[in-house]
Amino acid sequence: MKTCLLLIAAAFISVALPAQIASYDLASVPEVVKKNADVIKRYGNMVFEVSDIDKATLNVHEIVTVQNEKGRDALAFYQYSSKTLLLDDVELKVYDASGKLLNKYRKKDMYTRATGEGLVEDGFVTHYSVSAGSYPITVETKYQVKFKGLLAYPAWFISRPGTGVENSSFTVKVPKDLDLRYKEKNIQLPPQVAEEGAYKIYKWQVSNLPPVADEEGAVKYRSRYPSIQIAPNRFSYYNRPGSLDSWNSFGQWMAALYKGQDELPAERQAFFQEMVKDAPSDREKVKRIYQYLQKNFRYVSIQLGIGGFKPFSADFTDKKKYGDCKGLSNYMKAALKAVGINSHVAIINSDYNSEPVEPDFPIDVFDHVILCVPQPKDSIWLECTSNTADFGVLGSFTENRRALLVTDNGGVLVPTPSSKAANNTQHATTTVQLEEDGSGLINTTFRTTGRYREIMDYVVNEKKEDQKEFIVFGIGFKQPDDFEFAKQESGSVYTSGLKMAMEKVPEFTAGNKMFLAPRLYKIWGSKLPKAENRKLDYYFRNPFIEVDTTIFKLPEGVTPDALPKEKSLQCAFASYNTKYWFNEAEKAVYSTATLELRQHKIPAAQYAEVKQFFDEVLMDDGQRIVVVKK
Repeated sequence: MKTCLLLIAAAFISVALPAQIASYDLASVPEVVKKNADVIKRYGNMVFEVSDIDKATLNVHEIVTVQNEKGRDALAFYQYSSKTLLLDDVELKVYDASGKLLNKYRKKDMYTRATGEGLVEDGFVTHYSVSAGSYPITVETKYQVKFKGLLAYPAWFISRPGTGVENSSFTVKVPKDLDLRYKEKNIQLPPQVAEEGAYKIYKWQVSNLPPVADEEGAVKYRSRYPSIQIAPNRFSYYNRPGSLDSWNSFGQWMAALYKGQDELPAERQAFFQEMVKDAPSDREKVKRIYQYLQKNFRYVSIQLGIGGFKPFSADFTDKKKYGDCKGLSNYMKAALKAVGINSHVAIINSDYNSEPVEPDFPIDVFDHVILCVPQPKDSIWLECTSNTADFGVLGSFTENRRALLVTDNGGVLVPTPSSKAANNTQHATTTVQLEEDGSGLINTTFRTTGRYREIMDYVVNEKKEDQKEFIVFGIGFKQPDDFEFAKQESGSVYTSGLKMAMEKVPEFTAGNKMFLAPRLYKIWGSKLPKAENRKLDYYFRNPFIEVDTTIFKLPEGVTPDALPKEKSLQCAFASYNTKYWFNEAEKAVYSTATLELRQHKIPAAQYAEVKQFFDEVLMDDGQRIVVVKK
């Protein structure tokens, strides 16, 4: 009887390799799977077996056929490994369209490189890219990963952009006393559930899924395509047991790692107390200490091992003047503590426009740490890794999320601020001293905040050839004959200046007339992707306000002949307004424009309206100021 049960369980976990796949005959693939597919997943069998609270094994067996160059990313193998994540041997087999074996690769044939900066144990990445002489080409992949310490369980990503799925399954075997939690993302797919002695077995399986086209400007495919997420209830990582059955309990585990790390020596506490002794408010105290951090510390990356979760002590960070996100946030916390201000480190999933974690499904998908300083009205949020971020503004790297505050009483999930246009501004004022021959001297002052500030601060410190590339391809100026680009001020508004000499300012000349672009750079230079059949929300990097004033100072004997029509455009999420006039006393033509995007996330149903708006902004840029020499 026991043998019979074991055989039944084994059959439940395994998935037989369909006979037609062995022949690599694409004719047998249903049309719904291969139509418009760049990649066809012929077979997928992913088995995750948890044997204890800190031990598990993942076995993966996949066969994919890549039909064209667009699907070439599917020819790459890429796997992390570390002290707690061991990659056993890997086998890749490559077949041509007829099923002939072309090549076979093992782990020893692949490239393995270290990751990390040497401050804690380093991890490794093993990778290999198969070369395709022609298409279609099929790659069969088998590998095993052993877990020694469990905090996160692997997710099953059912589909990827442009991939049709013929057969694929995900099986999880877990002790009953541990069990697991799961969540379906972008699919309704309840598992089959069985029991085997002290174990519970979950199995998800799909077949004949059509490819879903990628849509430019959507969030990462991992957030928008079908997947199954699984998470432990209890875990142990580096012999530190914890619970993930609630956000509060996970925060308790994190708090234990931070305990005692936010202490500074007495003389350093006194240093910060002296720094803020005459500050009129707690907010001003926080600002002074934050600006000290920005000017005197640098960021390094530590991502693996317990060092990926536990910060170096504040004293260590203070002496070394560097740290990773948690180290710098912990140091800022310690400095604020020295002056009597309470704060909390907050763990968060980063990256631009990443989707927030879900309140009803505690799981460790975090990869970044910021700092929250509670205040009577609005909390102060600080990005402690940036030397250029505006005080109290996170930016779209971590805005619009939910962060887990690590408090003495456990974890508290709270929203981070929403992105605001007023936090990302660029005011450009350009004066053009136009000469009779069409040449000119141009002086532009940029006053920037937020994302624009970070860009300008980066560019002004680059080499001149890189600055020139930014001027021409990044902003859209004509190529200057000579230029100087430099920072002027860096207070609450970052000011930079660009001086250029151009041999030809007009777009073109005709007889005694010169035709001038209303602005010498592009206030908006990109064409948005097509709107037809849009199914996914579109994301701009951030909302913004751009204001431009361009002044053309005319030479003697040159007067305006025609000014562009003023434009006023509106849609649900954006506005655009222009004005033009001639100042006779100054002998100067003025051109002004204001472009505002109030919301960065555009629902798919309203995307067509937004695309039309920006298309019209681009068209309006084609208007010309005409001046004539009498």
